[in-house]
Amino acid sequence: MSRDALVVGINTYDRLKCLNAPAADGEAIAQILQQYGEFRVTRLPAVKDKENQTIRIGKQTKVSLTQLEKAIVQLFKPDGKPPDTALLYFSGHGLRKNLGIQEGFLATSEVNPDAGNWGLSLQWLRRLLQESEVRQQIVILDCCYSGEVLNFAEADPGDRGKGRDRCFIAASRDFEVAFEEINSQHSVLTAALLKGLEPKQDRWVSNYTLVDLLNQEHHPFPQRPIFANSGEAINLTRKWNSSPVNSTVQVSAICPYKGLSYFDCTEADANLFYGRTALTDELLEKVRSGNFLAVLGASGSGKSSVVRAGLLYQLKLGRRLSGSDTWQFKIFRPGINPLQNLALAFVESEFSDIERASQLAKAEELIAKGAVGLGQLITAAQTQRIVLVVDQFEEAFTQCQDIKKRQQFFECMLGALQRDDNKLCLIITMRADFFGKCLEQEYSGLAKKIQEHLVTVTPMNREELETAILKPSEQVNLAVEPELVSQMIADVENSPGSLPLLQYTLTELWQQRTEERLTLTTYSKLGGVRGTLQTRAREVYESLSLKEQQATKRIFLELTQLGEGTEDTRRQVVQRDLVTSQHPEAVINRIIQRLADEKLVVTSTLSNQIAVVDVAHEALIRHWLLLRKWIEESRDILRQKRKIEAAAIEWRDRGKAKDYLLQGKRLREVEDFQKQQTENLRLSDLAAEFIQASVRQTRNNRFRSVGFFLIIPLVASVVLGIVIEKQIRISQLWQQVDAIKGKEYSRVRIQALEKLVQAGESLTNKDFSRANLSRANLSRADLSRADLSRADLSRANLSYANLGGANLSGANLGGANLGGANLGGANLGGANLSSANLGGANLSSAYPSDANPIGANLIIYLRGANLSDANLSDANLLGANLSSANLSGAKNLTPEEVKSAKNWDKAKYDKDFRAKLGLPPEPAK
Repeated sequence: MSRDALVVGINTYDRLKCLNAPAADGEAIAQILQQYGEFRVTRLPAVKDKENQTIRIGKQTKVSLTQLEKAIVQLFKPDGKPPDTALLYFSGHGLRKNLGIQEGFLATSEVNPDAGNWGLSLQWLRRLLQESEVRQQIVILDCCYSGEVLNFAEADPGDRGKGRDRCFIAASRDFEVAFEEINSQHSVLTAALLKGLEPKQDRWVSNYTLVDLLNQEHHPFPQRPIFANSGEAINLTRKWNSSPVNSTVQVSAICPYKGLSYFDCTEADANLFYGRTALTDELLEKVRSGNFLAVLGASGSGKSSVVRAGLLYQLKLGRRLSGSDTWQFKIFRPGINPLQNLALAFVESEFSDIERASQLAKAEELIAKGAVGLGQLITAAQTQRIVLVVDQFEEAFTQCQDIKKRQQFFECMLGALQRDDNKLCLIITMRADFFGKCLEQEYSGLAKKIQEHLVTVTPMNREELETAILKPSEQVNLAVEPELVSQMIADVENSPGSLPLLQYTLTELWQQRTEERLTLTTYSKLGGVRGTLQTRAREVYESLSLKEQQATKRIFLELTQLGEGTEDTRRQVVQRDLVTSQHPEAVINRIIQRLADEKLVVTSTLSNQIAVVDVAHEALIRHWLLLRKWIEESRDILRQKRKIEAAAIEWRDRGKAKDYLLQGKRLREVEDFQKQQTENLRLSDLAAEFIQASVRQTRNNRFRSVGFFLIIPLVASVVLGIVIEKQIRISQLWQQVDAIKGKEYSRVRIQALEKLVQAGESLTNKDFSRANLSRANLSRADLSRADLSRADLSRANLSYANLGGANLSGANLGGANLGGANLGGANLGGANLSSANLGGANLSSAYPSDANPIGANLIIYLRGANLSDANLSDANLLGANLSSANLSGAKNLTPEEVKSAKNWDKAKYDKDFRAKLGLPPEPAK
């Protein structure tokens, strides 16, 4: 492995104050790199020591700008093969030019700012590093200057996640000067560097361990080194007098895999978290340069793990970003009441019950004020920065059914970001198929904010998957057959949601290991990646008694949130709410404990000491066939049950006010449902209380209503008549619409359908197959899961319509307006989208058949379609006809997908994307 270093130490200046430390600093660094780091060191300025015939850094020799530039180019962009590792160390003056545009410079001996000669530009260095092919880059800037400031950020290319390892260290923050140590020949930074680079034992000193020491050093000057690390650790120095110590600990009794659980922000989990280095670097860069980050991906793609064990853990260590180890980190999930859970995030868990209650009351009082109150909480925090993480952000849509509460939550969070001090950093993780929900309303600019600060979690490549399998096993001396690794990678590669299944299968393989070895034979017996989980879930279920099985079925149904135009997802439930007269607390607790031991559910405690239960991962909901069967059999009943229980919760939260009780037809329907409900779908105790209170209220009203109806005002009868007339009118419209089948066309029927949409009637699950709906105005219509196969929708207005999960196979959408429409999960197989407007549309997970719902080819005709600003995450345009299509600003589109399409070279693209495709610029008009 080739390792080159350029060490620069400039004492002598023509027009700036001459310095004493740089030459001594540079020589000491050069010697330690040669002795302990196996670096091939180039010194600048270099002189020959006549006494011992060695090369050292000259104390009085000048360095010109030309010399410095040539030496840096030779280090990072040499004529021949570049080194594997390149290190640049500079000690001398740093200058800041502030004439309209601020620029930083490394001062060479002849600098003369008055004559326009400032030295080596840090912006130039930044561009050079971006273009350099050196995989491991280290830049250390120990700049001593008189009242000027070094702009460290100008030298940092910042393009993280490119497969390169980088380390940047500078002497001080941007408002500080650097100092020489008292009673020492070295500067403050270099003295600390020499201490850190001196190896204490037979193992490597890396850029990360070096930063640990810099963080621990305390100096009498108002100076703090700043740094930024990305990628893997870079080995710098170590002792070579003996072979390295084997640091592997024999801990084979500890499973190195996580099953269905996410990797959390702990040392134990982070040490087993592999395969996401590039993505972690990208997230760190976003946090360094901004205050909002949206991490989106398919269910099971590892969003929570990379944010927790990757991003947050690295921030807590403080090795990647300067000072991040002093920040505060708060993580929560929205749940049913997002604002309350936000307040809970500011309650310290180590306090006593009384202190927590007091702290929660104050936090809730402030959060009730919205963005202003949250801003006050942020301002009061004794920290440079608060990182607020909203994990599983989709719960704001799936569990919080109160639109007003949801809107207040978004306003509070996004409004608090409007600060000048950048003290709040907001991070959200969300399933990609829920982005369409963010477009349904304005939501304080949420959708636009996500689009502008989006990082998509894509499937791991082969190398990353191999690392995720093998690296944890190495830590516990566990062997893995190469054939097993190859087969597992083949089974999950390019499958966005398979990481939990992979981890669960590895856990089961570890449980059944033979002689500390994972084998392909055992893997085959388990049923592979997709068979292991459902086999184990079935075995656990069948081992229970009949009564326990009934309770288990009810538990899993309660833990499932039904999708509305999206896939079903998990639902957090308070454990005590699972208790009924048929399933008492002892039974529920016993089953929950068993399921938790088997890693099928996860139990936790909120800050207010309330126990909650979760499905271990949504992979269980998607892949356990028995649970899928239960859900499909109970879907309609579950929806009714959830609506009743949501109304009961609203009644409770409103102080059980009479205005929130049921009455009339709705009450009769709920009573009928309560009588007919099955054992496994019994209403909660709160819902039963809610119904009883509603019945009592209705009876009381009957006694008071006799006199009232004797004097009922004429206006009331008029209003009632209007309501009845409206209901009759809607019924008549539905009768007309039901006749639209096959190739029949009637403008009257189309108008009836349009009026139903305007009246807010839902068209979900409706059958419009083969219908002629050409030019129909269906803007904002709810057509989720509707059957529109082979329908004629040419030139129809479907802007902002919800077509999530709809069957559009073979449909004619030529010239249709689909701007802002949600097509997430829609079946577009064979559809014609020629000249359609898809600007801002959500095409995430759109697919051609039920057999392959994610990442499948969209065999569609896109000639002349407008896909500007469309969200194409998980959608694959392989085979599509892109002749004359407008793809300007399309999100998550790759050159590979475009080049595989028909007539791709005739489509319209942004200038930058044309360059990526190798196309010449469009001719000027």
